[in-house]
Amino acid sequence: MHFLTELKEGLLISFRAIRANKMRSVLTTLGIVIGIVSVTLMSTAIEGVNRAFDKSAKAFGTDVLYIEKFPWVNSEDWASIRNRRDLKASYAAQIERKSSFADAVAPVMATRRPVTYLSNTIDDGLVTGTTSEYSSAAGVTVEDGRFFNAEESGGGRPVCAIGATVAENLFPKEDPIGKTLRVAGHPFTVVGVFEKQGGLFGEFTSDTRIYVPLVAFQSFFGGRRYVTIQVKVSDIKRMEDAKIELEGVMRTIRNILPGKANDFNINQQEILTQTFAPISLVIASIGLFITGLSLFVGGIGIMNIMFVSVTERTKEIGIRKAIGAPRRSILMQFLSESAALCLMGGLIGLIVSYPLSLIVDQFLPTSMPLSIVFISILISLTVGVISGFLPAYRAARMDPVEALRYE
Repeated sequence: MHFLTELKEGLLISFRAIRANKMRSVLTTLGIVIGIVSVTLMSTAIEGVNRAFDKSAKAFGTDVLYIEKFPWVNSEDWASIRNRRDLKASYAAQIERKSSFADAVAPVMATRRPVTYLSNTIDDGLVTGTTSEYSSAAGVTVEDGRFFNAEESGGGRPVCAIGATVAENLFPKEDPIGKTLRVAGHPFTVVGVFEKQGGLFGEFTSDTRIYVPLVAFQSFFGGRRYVTIQVKVSDIKRMEDAKIELEGVMRTIRNILPGKANDFNINQQEILTQTFAPISLVIASIGLFITGLSLFVGGIGIMNIMFVSVTERTKEIGIRKAIGAPRRSILMQFLSESAALCLMGGLIGLIVSYPLSLIVDQFLPTSMPLSIVFISILISLTVGVISGFLPAYRAARMDPVEALRYE
């Protein structure tokens, strides 16, 4: 109870001192404001990028394997893999027959073509040719309408399913289902619209794509293109077993002799996560080091001002000690003042950070969860206590007689 009374008294004295020196208090907190703005913006950017990456990585599917000519992360000499034989779309049917782990298999080809609907145009639409199995193999969700069926896929019918961003750009004010858009002049009727996926890798999600039957794609845009074969594994717990089996199936299909290296790669979401994690850690470390310097400079500023404040109020300290104020009461008074200054700086920094984070969000994904707000406030208080400790300790150690003599 006595401690709480001393704390309350110390806070009241501190706020009176801050009010008495408004300009100095504002200038003192400026360093903390800049530091907290830096910490908050850096943290929101890192958090936002991490969340966007996680969202993007999920779009690749944790239970989907991607058989491709090249690895997603090139750990080998480029010269050793650039001359690999191209993959063929026909492999998909053979994999489906031979693999016991494959739940759905879909070949995928892509090209960029202008896509138009009335006066709305996408100059370089990402047109993707695939089969009816794609919606199952990719694990994507159709929000409106449906994906093209096996009959439409096998017959190369002029139908398509489009991503959410394509729908927003081409059909801003109307329902796309049943409308006919043109891909490089060729008509395709929209039968479905995918749910928006978002994230960092817009090009690798369904958002920016126009999906057409593979037969129609090859007929209109040619069949000699880069092929990816997506395989949805039936049991996510047996991904490694499925990967080993697929490797054997692909080696058989491509007639690779025992002892010879694979001329294909089996990629999966985990590769992206493992590659991104250390990059994210380095960015976060550099960013937090820079913002830590800002807070260090702000803390030095607080410490200097507190030393000035102790010097100016030496006689006040002497009077308080002469009438019986214990050392801890004096220590608490100046620590409270330092912490209050930093806390005000932290709150102002948060108020400034929020609109700035909305501006940054236009260029880079950001996210400001409550955890970042609490961490920023905690950092402010910590800097205040650390910066104010030496001046407060000096004030608490003063001799009351010497303090009363001070002019």
